[in-house]
This record gives sequence, C-alpha cells and structure tokens, in this order.
Amino acid sequence: MGGGVVANSGANAAYGHLVDPNRKWYNNRRLIALNAWIVLLLITSSTNGYDGSMMNGLQSIDQWRVYFNNPRGSMLGLLNAIQNIGSLAAYPFAPYITDGLGRRSAIFLGASIMCIATAIQTASQSVGMFIGARFLIGFGLTFAATSAPLLVTEISYPSYRAALTSTYNSLWYSGAIVAAWTTFGTFQIDNTWSWRIPSAIQGLPSVIQVALIWFCPESPRWLVSKGRHEQALKTLAYYHADGNAEDPLVKYEFEEIKAAIDLDREVAAKIGWKTLFATRGNLRRMRIILALAFFSQWSGNGLVSYYLNRVFNTIGITNGTHQLLINGILQIWNMGWALGASFLCERIGRRVLFISSTIGMLVFFTLQTACSAVYANTQNKHAAHAVIAFIFLFYAAYDIAYSPLIVSYTVEILPYQLRAKGFVVFNFAISLSLIFNQYVNPVALDTIGWKYYIVYCCWLAFELVYVYLYVIETKNRTLEETAALFDGEEAVEQLAGAAVHAAVDEKEGSSGSLHDEKITKA
Repeated sequence: MGGGVVANSGANAAYGHLVDPNRKWYNNRRLIALNAWIVLLLITSSTNGYDGSMMNGLQSIDQWRVYFNNPRGSMLGLLNAIQNIGSLAAYPFAPYITDGLGRRSAIFLGASIMCIATAIQTASQSVGMFIGARFLIGFGLTFAATSAPLLVTEISYPSYRAALTSTYNSLWYSGAIVAAWTTFGTFQIDNTWSWRIPSAIQGLPSVIQVALIWFCPESPRWLVSKGRHEQALKTLAYYHADGNAEDPLVKYEFEEIKAAIDLDREVAAKIGWKTLFATRGNLRRMRIILALAFFSQWSGNGLVSYYLNRVFNTIGITNGTHQLLINGILQIWNMGWALGASFLCERIGRRVLFISSTIGMLVFFTLQTACSAVYANTQNKHAAHAVIAFIFLFYAAYDIAYSPLIVSYTVEILPYQLRAKGFVVFNFAISLSLIFNQYVNPVALDTIGWKYYIVYCCWLAFELVYVYLYVIETKNRTLEETAALFDGEEAVEQLAGAAVHAAVDEKEGSSGSLHDEKITKA
C-alpha cells in the first residue's frame, strides 16, 4: 500500500457557516451549563487514571507491601491486572445497557458498582478481598467508561466536540495526579491507613456521578434512535441555541442525526457483533481501532504506568520517597501535555499528531534504552539521570496523540448504530493488552532488566509504519460525516445533502422526559 490516507474536507465543516460566532463557551450561560455536565462525564476517565497511579504508588509503600506479603512476579501482576479482568467480564453486557437503557443509565450503574467496590477495597482484610474489590471496580468501570465518552461526543456543541472528547482520555492524568500525591502524602503513616486512604478516595468521582447523573442531558442521538424526536430537538435547542428550535444549526444537527439513523435503520435490525467486520468500511475502522488500542498500551508506557518502582530499581533509584515524588511530578507533566494537545486536534489534525507522537516515542525510548544499558554496565549516575529525563520526554511524545486522541478518534469514526459495540471492542482490546502488560512486564524486568526495553524499540518502529499507512485525517467534519467517511465520500455527500434538504421541513416529534420538562420551562 502507498502513503497514508488523507481525507481533506476543506477549511470548514458543512455546518461551519451555521455556528453563531458570538456564542462562546465562556459567554453563553447554557453552553457553560452544558460543559459543566460534560465535566461530570469526563471524571470517569479520572477514576481509571487514579487506579493505575494508585497501584504504582502502593508498591512503594512499606505498609501495603507487608500487609499483602510482599507481592512479586505473577502475584503482583494479578493485583494490577485483576481490574482489567473485571472489565473484560462486563464487556458483553455494556453495549446493551448503553444502547438499550441510555447513556445515563449505564453511567449510573457503573458508578454505583464502583462505589460499593471501593468501599470493599478500603476495608480489605486479606489479599483475596483486595483482589475481589479490584475485580468489581473494573466491572463497574466498564459500564461508565463505555457510555461516558459517547455521551460527551453526542451532546457537545459542534465547535468544541473534538476538544472535549479528546479531553476525556487526557483527564486520565487528573486521577493519576491525585493518586500519586495522595500516596506520597500517606507514605509516612505508620499503619494500614497509608494505603486505605488512597483506596477510599478512589470512590469519590463515582459518588459524585451517582448523585448528579440524572440531571445531565441524555444523548439526542440515543433519543432519536428511540423515536423520541421532540425530546431530542428540545435538548439540542436548549443547549446549542438558547432554546430556539428554529435555529439553523439546531435544524441542521437534528436533521443530520435523523438522516444518519434512518440510513442505518435497515442495517440496524441486523446489527450484531459480526457487523463490525462485515463491510469494507467497517474493516477499515476496526483495523485502526484495534491497532490504536494495542499501541496505546504496548508502546513502553506500561512499564512506567504500573511498574515505575521496578524501572527505577534498574537505575539505582530505590528510595521510596524519591520514587513517589518523581511519579507525582510525572503525572502533572503528562496532563499538561495531554490537555494542550486536546485543543490542537482540530487545528493540526489527528493524523499529524499520531505520526509525530510515534516518531517522538521511538526516538526517546531508544535513548532511554541506551542510557539504561550504560548504567547497567558502568553504574554511571549521569546515565541514570538521563533515563529519568528521557522518560519525561517519551511521555511528552506519547501525550500529544495517544492520551487525547485514542478515545475521541475511535468514537467519531464509528456510525451511531455501531458506536457502543465498536467502543466496547476498543476497550476490550485495551484490557487484553493491559493484562498482558501487567503479567509480563514485572517478570521480564526481574529476569532481563533493561534488555526488555529493546522489544519495545522494535515494536515502536512497527507502530510508526502502521500509523503512517492507515490513520485517516478526520478534522473539520461533523460526527456523522466523520463516521460516514469510511464508507466513501459519496456517503458523506448523501448524509450532508439529506440534512440540508430536510432542515427546511416541519418536524414532528414525540415523547418527553423530566429533563426536558426543565428545558421547556427555561
């Protein structure tokens, strides 16, 4: 195959001329309210990030290690991997809850399970109880993490959709920061509360979601798919046009959603898991989605994300305080880069960011490997310090694409009827790659040390070739146009044409909700 594919949609999306230039996120009351609800959804990612960083930090806390009999090798791998094993167990059910009962219902269910699970984890009296609680955390997280980014994508104001959806995965680091500095703060507590406090704080985002999720708007796309057109139109009008259902942008969005779902209606009756691989367009989607899922975890980042203390041990940094301090600073560094990249994806483009990110990771991880080798052979402290510097530079490269874009890119290239199932497959692939990482990495580091890094250097070179060949540019398109892009330009034109043509017609709808009663009164 030749060079990578680029789909150029021009300077502005089809809806660009319909957007009110005076309606900004900071000066419009209803956009501010909408974005506040989106923040409620974004903290789902924080819960996930908290877990990885917490487990990293706990390995440097003596009280935790002693209480659970100094876990090493496969037992340490199980303690880390069990959360993702719990996620795997929930994947068969998550899309049916998300598509059947609604995005909010799935988030409520997942957050409720996580509240219970974190309470059990905090009260753990044995390693078995701790493992069981972490299994439940993963099980609940799947429902919330399947639905939350979909709802973010589907309710966002068009101008801000890409940035907000990209922010979802970037906020993984907000949870990681809290966990890193919490474990740093409790490190000196001379009893089991040194690890119970971080375990309890993990449940806080879920408690907030359980309390507030029913006040959040439901997805207009989900409402239209259930025949609740009037409710969907009111939701779009309330948040995107100050309640004006005749606003041209609202008409365009509403009719494009209806057109997209109507075009899929015949196929939807036959939708199953096989549909994800049944057409050429879907195969193009899945080869990107599955690859990005594995790349996001198999790029060498898994070593630092879960076994930073082992990496530091290979370069002579064994002091627990120093390890926790570097971990805390690293998470702040990561979130800064990831959030910055989130707001550049519409300007620079997804393809450029992915390619640049992979090149940077390959360069800096190779240099990290070389410096680790120098330290192993000479015990040169300057080489050890260089390893730390290259870890930070490696993550800066990783964060400009793989932190902000893997979730947003996945959900935007999937059509509505496949979005939940396709996103579950994406998360399933991530969990598989994480389980492999969490079992294999500690064993490999104990056995061959820095030489294990060479495997990732070779893999990163493969990633660069793959990303260059297959990642398609999607900037400046609506959600429906982006999804249709994989089925050919004629599908995009048909969809846009249907929306423009239908926007001039009178619209009929049915059904309402408690949320929309509030909208109607506003």
